[in-house]
Amino acid sequence: MDKNNKTSEREDRIKKLQELEKKNINPYPAQVKRTHSVSQVLENFKKFEEKKEKIYLTGRLRSKREHGNLTFANLQDGSGNIQIAFSKKDIGADSYKDFVKLIDMGDFIEVEGACFVTHKGEQSIMAKKWKILSKAILPLPEKWHGLKDEEERYRKRFLDLLINNELREIFRRKEKFWEVTRNFMKKNGFSEVETPTLETTTGGAEANPFKTHHDDFDIDVYLRISMGELWQKRLMAALFDKTFEIGRVYRNEGSSPNHLQEFTNMEFYWAYANYQDGMKLARDLYIKIAKEVYGKTKFKTREYNYDLSKKWEEIDYQKEIKKQTGIDVIKSSETEIKKKLKELKVKYEGDNRERLIDTLWKYCRKNISGPAFLVNHPKLISPLAKEKENEPGLTERFQIIIAGSEVGNGYSELNNPIEQRKRFEEQQKLIDRGDKEAMMPDWEFVEMLEYGMPPTCGFGFGERLFAFLEDKPIRETTLFPLLKPKNNDKE
Repeated sequence: MDKNNKTSEREDRIKKLQELEKKNINPYPAQVKRTHSVSQVLENFKKFEEKKEKIYLTGRLRSKREHGNLTFANLQDGSGNIQIAFSKKDIGADSYKDFVKLIDMGDFIEVEGACFVTHKGEQSIMAKKWKILSKAILPLPEKWHGLKDEEERYRKRFLDLLINNELREIFRRKEKFWEVTRNFMKKNGFSEVETPTLETTTGGAEANPFKTHHDDFDIDVYLRISMGELWQKRLMAALFDKTFEIGRVYRNEGSSPNHLQEFTNMEFYWAYANYQDGMKLARDLYIKIAKEVYGKTKFKTREYNYDLSKKWEEIDYQKEIKKQTGIDVIKSSETEIKKKLKELKVKYEGDNRERLIDTLWKYCRKNISGPAFLVNHPKLISPLAKEKENEPGLTERFQIIIAGSEVGNGYSELNNPIEQRKRFEEQQKLIDRGDKEAMMPDWEFVEMLEYGMPPTCGFGFGERLFAFLEDKPIRETTLFPLLKPKNNDKE
């Protein structure tokens, strides 16, 4: 619909709204009668029909077809659609005229009626009364055309969701995805906790944070970049054996099909467990999600096919990079790594060793379908993971690799305060050299470790996993992704 037609229809609908008001009909009442959802009526239709039970339904009017003294309409609520018949004889001449002349597609209405089956065999409601609940003064997009422009779809997500049943189903599955996760953690003895979203230092991940100002304390604070990692570890010191948190995290980084600046994460911490215990529990959780949400374990994400129920391969970080690129990330110099990245035509930022190694690995990762556990990460890129006792320089860390991407990260947590202080000092040097993604030292966390923290496994994953199982870009699986404001937002 072009702008002129849209404006003309808006004006026409406003006239109808004014006409309703002249008739002392409130176009936006607060009181509503609703006895059933559409799906409840359809599921129990025969019973309602036999008992001639009075039913009150509410929803949006999605179509209207006039046949003289009888008008058929389609009513939609969040559970489904049903046909409503409006007979001039049953609802009265004045009420019928008002419905035909003043009610448009997109209006919210309430209908009182009873179940009946049309001569064509369609389960329907014969209206006895109707009531306007909300007058729509802008027309809905035509269903067969819909919203094609991606930004327009995200900006008017409410319309996209209204006309796209498949999109609504994605978010019903997303709700179940997190519900299954929460239930799984609780069934395995984990307590759900809440940790701060505003922090004076951002711990638990390497990412560029969002910064804001706390007026009352007159200090700068950051939106968290992890799901309370350093806070949940404090709980381990306080004799909480198992904790988890599901919530929002924020990273001031670029967007991509796999990345957003605001997203939901889950992290758990498990005292007296190590990374191998975490690997087993994480695999069980992923398989549980697959079966409960999708009823299957085999998936295709982009060009990758994988089966979560098969044995998960363990891939050695150092050996895999050497196999794919010829570079030994432990022994090779920064100059050699840079030369290889240029040869592979891989862009990289910064020149510190940690960032270069990570960039090289991300190139290699794209060639792994998974599911797999990536293990034996160098200590340099794992500032919070415990070093392996028999393999100095490597850590007890694992990442879950699916469809060429990382969709989970865990490790045996470093609980040696002396070593943790050294690693934070190394991170501070990176920050001083301009690395925005280096981990901020948290010296109070180091002090906590000096009081003692038990051996602990930590693990986390985000909604990227859900997007991969859906085989959708992560923005598509976000209800309201962030957009730049429109200059003409008053249109």
